[in-house]
Amino acid sequence: MASGFGYTGGRTRCFPYWQEFQKCYASADRPEECVAPKEDYLECLHHHKEIARAKEVKAHFIHQQASLAERSRKEAQTAATGAGAQVGVGLIGGEQAK
Repeated sequence: MASGFGYTGGRTRCFPYWQEFQKCYASADRPEECVAPKEDYLECLHHHKEIARAKEVKAHFIHQQASLAERSRKEAQTAATGAGAQVGVGLIGGEQAK
């Protein structure tokens, strides 16, 4: 992959990052100076940070939907039990409208 040739013969998507990393590594006095280009190149290859961010967004969305469903369920249950506001229609117990 670092050769710069992809499967179709053209440049790979990460080749510019590889060149940047290689240029930094060749001119650096210490390898620690090239941590950022190395991370950019590895992220381009494997998408670790992108995948982690997508998982975080998905987990937040699922949590938000679950709390919304729980809140709706509680509201529906409260409405169904009456919560102290029972309404009689006069059909049971001899209640007659006057």
